[in-house]
Formats: sequence, structure tokens, C-alpha cells
Amino acid sequence: MPDADAVNLALLGLRLILGAVMLAHGINHIIGGGKIAGTGRWFESLGMKPGPLHAWLASLTELGAGVLLIVGFLTPLAAAGVVGTMLVALV
Repeated sequence: MPDADAVNLALLGLRLILGAVMLAHGINHIIGGGKIAGTGRWFESLGMKPGPLHAWLASLTELGAGVLLIVGFLTPLAAAGVVGTMLVALV
């Protein structure tokens, strides 16, 4: 049987890493590269119209989920944001 402290530490590490990745990705969509306009054009090229709306929704979801995961607040809601964003990316 695994030690409860070891499991909790592993889950904390996973939550922090996933939160940091989501936060960085959301920030990159907003202020990096092509900014929101470029991200919106990319979404429109995938058939998701209006592109800028989808770009803002995806970016803010990534930012919010990342922050919530890092601070450990409303973790189920943050996880739902990650899963939803990744399901759209998969499709």
C-alpha cells in the first residue's frame, strides 16, 4: 500500500505542473506571438467562428484553470476547464 504522504506529494506536483503549463499556454495566446488576433485567425481557419471570441474563451479558460490548479482552489472546476479545453483541441 503506498504511503499517503507520497501520494499527496505526487498529486501536488502533478497539479502544479499542469497548472503552470495551462497558465503559460493561456498567457502565450494573449501576449505571445500573434496575440489574440493571431489566435482568433487560427481558430477561424479551423472553422470555429467567430475566431476572436473562441480565442478569448480558450485563453481565459486556460488562464483561470492554471491559476486555480496552482493555488489548489476549486480544483474540480479547474480540472473541468482543462478537460474541456483539451477536448476541443482534440476535436
